[in-house]
Amino acid sequence: MTVLTTLETDRAAALSAADAAGRVDDAFLTRFEGEFPRLHALFSRLYGDREDGQEQLARTIAEASAAWNARPLELRARDAQRAADPDWFQSERMLGGVCYVDRFAGNLAGIHDQIPYFRELGLTYLHLMPLFASPADHGADADGGYAVSSYREVARSLGTMEQLTRLAADLRTAGISLVVDFIFNHTSNEHEWAQKAVAGDPDFEDFYLIFDDREMPDAYERTTREIFPDDHRGSFVQLDDGRWIWSTFYHYQWDLNYANPAVFRAMAGEMLFLANRGVEVLRMDAVAFIWKRLGTSCESLPEAHLLLQAFNAVLAMAAPGMVFKSEAIVHPDEVVSYISRDECELSYNPLQMALTWEALATRDARLLQDALERRHALPAGTAWVNYVRSHDDIGWTFADEDAAALGIDGYAHRQFLNRFYTGRHEGGFARGVAFQENPETGDARVTGTTASLAGVEAGDSGGEDRIVLAHGLALSTGGIPLLYLGDEVAQLNDYSYADDPVRRGDTRWVHRGNRPRDAYADRDDLGTPAGRVYRRLTKLVSVRQTTPELAGNHLIGFRTPHASVVGYQRPGDGTTVLALANVGDAAVQIDHGTLAGFERVAFDLLNDIERDLEQGIALAPHAFVWLRVTPR
Repeated sequence: MTVLTTLETDRAAALSAADAAGRVDDAFLTRFEGEFPRLHALFSRLYGDREDGQEQLARTIAEASAAWNARPLELRARDAQRAADPDWFQSERMLGGVCYVDRFAGNLAGIHDQIPYFRELGLTYLHLMPLFASPADHGADADGGYAVSSYREVARSLGTMEQLTRLAADLRTAGISLVVDFIFNHTSNEHEWAQKAVAGDPDFEDFYLIFDDREMPDAYERTTREIFPDDHRGSFVQLDDGRWIWSTFYHYQWDLNYANPAVFRAMAGEMLFLANRGVEVLRMDAVAFIWKRLGTSCESLPEAHLLLQAFNAVLAMAAPGMVFKSEAIVHPDEVVSYISRDECELSYNPLQMALTWEALATRDARLLQDALERRHALPAGTAWVNYVRSHDDIGWTFADEDAAALGIDGYAHRQFLNRFYTGRHEGGFARGVAFQENPETGDARVTGTTASLAGVEAGDSGGEDRIVLAHGLALSTGGIPLLYLGDEVAQLNDYSYADDPVRRGDTRWVHRGNRPRDAYADRDDLGTPAGRVYRRLTKLVSVRQTTPELAGNHLIGFRTPHASVVGYQRPGDGTTVLALANVGDAAVQIDHGTLAGFERVAFDLLNDIERDLEQGIALAPHAFVWLRVTPR
């Protein structure tokens, strides 16, 4: 084994390994020549002092070349489309949907049957929550599928990898890109790699961080934080033989050791396998945790970014149409640090999500307004994924310094928001449930469906308006708007999880209920909450699809004298869409003077009428407008 040497020497070794694995065609060679210097530089920084660095780099290139040789022609055609339109995900026609396969449709065949509905809704992006083999296949807990036993097998209850491949192809024909979770910080303790590591297999014993005694675990835990203290204390769990293994999350999820380049090569191979099944977007799970270093928090370390960039370079060689979406629920400054063309092209926008709910609770849009003006901008060629809620909990991820600038104490404000959204605030409209509540510190996160959090479950008269307002923000601020399927028909909390011995310890299942068949059956009945919310949301989607100003990510803040109003402009070619939303419980009037920077006549996109700005704009409680205006 040899260490990484010069670029030319390692390039020759990599091409030799690729050639030995099969033909290296011209298309792959062209991309290799473009990406290898970047990948080599990243490997040098990550693994330059490892004896096996050059070998694992060469084997990674060999796997990438073999994956390209096996890539179906229709996926190569999609690669060409993406190369011709690299900003495809920034279109105003983009609309994402996300669901659990079993909860929404039973299995993959059921998801396939829903393709006509997905087209009715306008989806162009479908994220299927974890669907790989996991301990859940035999009735054990699997963190909702986030403990993966095999990245190359679909959970038996959901279908087969062949079905997933066919589904991806039929979704692609329908204009919908398939998105799946890539859980790459950890595997299930049942994964073949985990079992071989524990058994002492020399090829796998360094795939995880395993220690004979507590000396090193204790040293690491002096600076790491507990993520799921209800499950186990610290960052390690004890094996049956007395040794200790790193387990950031649940005790059956064992963290991979990316300091070993063989782990990088193995996981790159799993990504390439999924790319060749037709997956177009990988949601990169728990990106902040993937690198460990003694004496640090082991979160968002520089090497985490280098790893993602290295994976990005490998995919650019062998599956150039695929993009990454980061999932980093951390300080806003850290969230943005993962986003670039060379790292993750897409990212969840947890700050906008959290501050939308914060604004609805406080009836004060100032924190949200500041975030849109100061923290919304992204590098060229990237985009936010804007969501109202997800499969996970709501964490109040705003920056304390941003809150302090408005005279708000961050800690106390989070306590208030937790009380408000778990129904503990007198007169509140929300019906959520606390998740991972720590009675010692008062820390918690919030779970619940959009409808239940917005007040529909409580019978609050503004509940439906809040649902639509929250989605109106996600649909108009820029990037890919994402619907948690069920929210478009006002799905309520499902408390039956408390009777399930596997799920009752995890309150997030309250908002992961089965597809509400009755609500979907009522989606055309305006006499029902489902019908009213569905009609209004699909109207927003259809308007967005025909409004080019809403493409891309560029946003300019627009201030009004009203603390309850959030405002922003989405500039287009000669015209601008001005969005104004009132999160308060009282009507407001935006006067002519505030709107004096625009020509007198505006077009109300949602109501399809002209508006005279000299008359000002009236906003009812929880109302919003999208106005096409012409700057003076």
